[in-house]
Amino acid sequence: MIVPTDELPGLAGAVTMVSGGFDPLHPGHLAYFRAAADLGAPLLVNVSHDDWVGRKHVPFLTQAERIQLIDALRMVDYVHAEEGPTSDVLRLLRPRYFAKGADWEGRLPDDELAVCAEHGVEIVFLDTVVDSSTDVLRRFQQRGG
Repeated sequence: MIVPTDELPGLAGAVTMVSGGFDPLHPGHLAYFRAAADLGAPLLVNVSHDDWVGRKHVPFLTQAERIQLIDALRMVDYVHAEEGPTSDVLRLLRPRYFAKGADWEGRLPDDELAVCAEHGVEIVFLDTVVDSSTDVLRRFQQRGG
């Protein structure tokens, strides 16, 4: 189910949130979503806006297309289209868990850490990093894509 920003407070304390660009969506993301869903709360995937993805690479898919694909995954309960910084979403949603890949440990932005501390959001680092979008893009380019 796609959740508009104004409905995020209605899910406060009830979900696990993951966040990212998910472009391109790949098997490592699926492992990440499964592990986050296994924490026991419904899973909300916060999908970064196209400008954020564009800072890393030319987007393959628009945010709307990425949301449509992620919303079709059975382990995902909710999808949200991020419009600004992730800290704004965390502040409105106040999820039970904020799940990130283990590669983010010690690297989370200060604003996200502050919002989680202020609202009692438990940050969980998942050891599911089996691939990255950067690696997928690098392999694609090496094949002459």
